[in-house]
Amino acid sequence: MSTVSVRIPTILRSLTGGESEVKAEGATLRAVVADLDANHPGIAARVLDDNGRIRRFVNVYVGDEDVRFAEGLDTPTPEGTQISIIPAVAGG
Repeated sequence: MSTVSVRIPTILRSLTGGESEVKAEGATLRAVVADLDANHPGIAARVLDDNGRIRRFVNVYVGDEDVRFAEGLDTPTPEGTQISIIPAVAGG
């Protein structure tokens, strides 16, 4: 099992006790999100939709790769990888 760092956006920090970065474990992004939710309840509901897919307005990067263009929740998360959760900013 891999240990990774997850960068938490300001809007979700209330779920991590104010932490901007937390550790999580998992060989894939799906496992990492499950581990995050086990340790910080409510994160999965903010990142995933009711069908268990990444929400439309949330971008997730494993390293520098947008998982939408990789393997989605099945994207491998090697030991030491930096994962970033970035809510899309609506503008006009």
